[in-house]
Amino acid sequence: MDLAKRVAAREETARKAREQYTYRQTVVIEELSAGGRGGGAKAGEYREVREVIFSPAGERTEHMVGKPFNGLVRLRLTDEDFRDIRDVQPFLFTPDQLWLYETRTRGDEVTDDGIDCWLLAVRPRQVHQGMRRFDGMFWVDKRDYSVVKSEGVAVPQILSRKEENLFPRFTTFRAKFCEHWFPVYTHSNDELQFSSGAIRRRMTIKYEDYRRFGAESTVTFEETKK
Repeated sequence: MDLAKRVAAREETARKAREQYTYRQTVVIEELSAGGRGGGAKAGEYREVREVIFSPAGERTEHMVGKPFNGLVRLRLTDEDFRDIRDVQPFLFTPDQLWLYETRTRGDEVTDDGIDCWLLAVRPRQVHQGMRRFDGMFWVDKRDYSVVKSEGVAVPQILSRKEENLFPRFTTFRAKFCEHWFPVYTHSNDELQFSSGAIRRRMTIKYEDYRRFGAESTVTFEETKK
């Protein structure tokens, strides 16, 4: 059994299905004082809300709800951060991605809510400057090869004399919409070791109000435990 190919085929059907849905995405990034697993006091916050909608002509597009709020003090959000929010945190491992990644089965595990899964490690074959890739683990439902949870980090980390841009580990949970699993919640709480000192960065991304465009649909939640 080539687990990676079966997962990729299932991910492609999920991608095509998700493209027929509108949803709201809320991003909150908090800057905390370093120290301790949970971090210290909040020093600053970034918040934005976007809606993925369809135009009257039926074209899928993003719409910012209000203005983003940026009250971060030391953290600086970059183009890479926003690319990761769009492409890496909700990463779908579709067939066009297969040649870019090495995969290895790491056994199996039952999730907290009772889904029997294979563990599939996924890492980029190569990482070059300008790329954004996922490096981590998938929890794959044994019943239909759907990814129900992912955990990892966006790579590469960027370290040079002119630039220092570090990225946190994160976990993305999915929920079942009809027969497909879509991202619903991303969480990260990681201490980033900058040369100027450690900063704890806590992030949540919520993907809410999934609605199938042009039709009523039934949503079945089988969300993995956060």
